[in-house]
Amino acid sequence: MKALKYILFLLLILIIGLSIFIAVQPNSFEVTRSRTIQAPHAVIYNNVIDFKNWESWNSWKEDNPELIMTLNEQTKGVGGSYTWEDEDGIGVMKTIKATPNTSITQEMQFGEFPKSDVNWKFKPNKDGSTEVTWSIVGKDLPFAFKMFATFMGGMEKQIGPHYERGLEMLDSVVQKEMKVYSIKSEGVTQHSGGYYIYNTTSCKFSDFKKNMTSMLPKVGAYAMTHNVTMAGPPFILYHKWDEENDAVIFSCCIPTNSKIVTTEDDILTGQLDSFRAVKTVLTGNYSNLREAWETTMKYITDNDLVMVEGGAMLETYLTDPRHELNPAKWVTEIYVEVEDKTDD
Repeated sequence: MKALKYILFLLLILIIGLSIFIAVQPNSFEVTRSRTIQAPHAVIYNNVIDFKNWESWNSWKEDNPELIMTLNEQTKGVGGSYTWEDEDGIGVMKTIKATPNTSITQEMQFGEFPKSDVNWKFKPNKDGSTEVTWSIVGKDLPFAFKMFATFMGGMEKQIGPHYERGLEMLDSVVQKEMKVYSIKSEGVTQHSGGYYIYNTTSCKFSDFKKNMTSMLPKVGAYAMTHNVTMAGPPFILYHKWDEENDAVIFSCCIPTNSKIVTTEDDILTGQLDSFRAVKTVLTGNYSNLREAWETTMKYITDNDLVMVEGGAMLETYLTDPRHELNPAKWVTEIYVEVEDKTDD
């Protein structure tokens, strides 16, 4: 009997001691993780701001496939939300504030525990990557929550690894998203032609990108500073494509509504007559242009068409990468002048 009383006394002391230990634990917590992702901040923001994307990089779901995520009617932007349910209970996540491409503030509540603030920050780096910071803050924690956190090893241990894995998975998802592309040959069409202003050069293929990215803005700047109305998207006009001798001659062009008399020696005026062409549309990164050109040439061969010697060969850029940062959404049209063999 005395032994039982002694054991009960020890248990009482242990319970009191544990209660005191839990009671003096901090009344708040914060867990933060960061990751540098090789993607524009707008691309990452657009993924995170829409809860319909979260399941693809949710590490809790990865660990527990039985976890049920339910999307509400609105998933994107302020007011967007979703709920989840597992063996431990039901949770709700809701977006309450957002600064486009910069930050997102969300509110999370699990069961009867108090709400926590979830924050995202997207800091662009000079090399085009983004520093993504994901944090959660809980305040005014009740005794039951502190007891739960204590028995589970603390919120840092419970949440930190999931945030690290989540950011790693988000990185992978975004990289995959930016690589999506499609190429479609739309057959023979009639290009309207028209006037354009341009500059031109010849170079090795290895220097093409560098020259093009410096030349095209100069033509665009000339149009803006001289109040020249642009009649459509910019394009590249290829005059010579000689892979055997590693040489390409091309012009960077801005279409105009009428003939423009230019005032600078390196900005000239040209005109394209309307021409019959095979048209191919690339939706995706410019790195896929070679495949798009190969698709165009294959279409010409497969459909018994012939290219016009010295005819027009164009790349028209319908999307401005300065405004649309996701390369998967860039649209480029290819036109190659052809004639039907039956017309010979």
